[in-house]
Amino acid sequence: MENNQGNKLGKKIKKLRTDLGLSQDELARKADVPYTTLTKIETGVIKKPSVYVVAKIAKALGVSVDDLI
Repeated sequence: MENNQGNKLGKKIKKLRTDLGLSQDELARKADVPYTTLTKIETGVIKKPSVYVVAKIAKALGVSVDDLI
């Protein structure tokens, strides 16, 4: 059985992104992270992205890293 804990971050990022009306591509550009990295985080392929990447995404979403994790 799959552990959902790993994709909480991805779900949170996706919700915040859609709340802001941003596409994955727009958020990836705004956060200066590769589009493929963002999609993999949102879908749970990447379960533990680096703190550096999470910080860039948080900044682009206008939230703190703590809010994301």
